[in-house]
Amino acid sequence: MVSRESSGDKEYIRRFSFCRVVEHLALIVLFVILAVTGLSQKFHFLGVSQSLIIAMGGIDDVRFLHHVVGILFMVLTAQHIFVNLVGIVFQQWEPSMLITFKDAHDALYNVRYYLGLVGQPAMCGRYNYKEKFIYWLILLGGIQQIITGFILWFPVAATKYLPGQFIPISKAIHTNEAMLIFLIIAVWHIYDSMFSPEVFPLNTSIFTGYIEKKRMQQEHPLELAQLIEAGEEELSD
Repeated sequence: MVSRESSGDKEYIRRFSFCRVVEHLALIVLFVILAVTGLSQKFHFLGVSQSLIIAMGGIDDVRFLHHVVGILFMVLTAQHIFVNLVGIVFQQWEPSMLITFKDAHDALYNVRYYLGLVGQPAMCGRYNYKEKFIYWLILLGGIQQIITGFILWFPVAATKYLPGQFIPISKAIHTNEAMLIFLIIAVWHIYDSMFSPEVFPLNTSIFTGYIEKKRMQQEHPLELAQLIEAGEEELSD
């Protein structure tokens, strides 16, 4: 059931469960640690990287922390995939993160909106095309990072089953993909979630689990209409 709460003259609708909120917070913490420990090794020749490595106890401690957090990230990723597969297959969850033709249509439609050719943005459901892009970038990129990370962590074992060329290839993929993900998260996702005029100063729904009904009408009107039609809104004091 989707609950709704009133706070003053505003109504809030729960969009994310407590587990989703905790999962997102865990992902933020793990991502930051992996970025700091990984990029400081990639750019070890920079003064700021050397200062970070020293502050974390030296290169051996940095690598150990990177490996441990990498394992935790792998566990979080496996848990996310497992829970969603079970939910979709056995509990009839809607696969709302799947990319559809409507996402391409919405992206092209919003280009027209930003150019002032149409009066309102595309009507989106639970997740829009930008949110889906970030989701699949993190999920697929994360799986790739896990695989290449283990190859780099255990190169001798890896070369028993793979050609030796996979080691430098994995290093190039691992470090460059990490930089790409970091830049997209830092430049696009953070801006889109915090500094965009549409959400400034911060879209707090992923941290609180609730979204203001007025904002939901603007950003996810199809989802709100679906909830109302299904009668799944429950007022809670």
